[in-house]
Amino acid sequence: MRKAFVFMAAAAALAVAACNTVAGAGRDVQAAGEAVEETAQDAAN
Repeated sequence: MRKAFVFMAAAAALAVAACNTVAGAGRDVQAAGEAVEETAQDAAN
């Protein structure tokens, strides 16, 4: 029973860390896309 609890706690911690990592990567990609869009708009003008 104790091993199962420890395993579940570790799995939950990893899931939270993975969500934070994916969210951070999404923000990075979004920022890069916005920078490309601004550069394209500057070049068009």
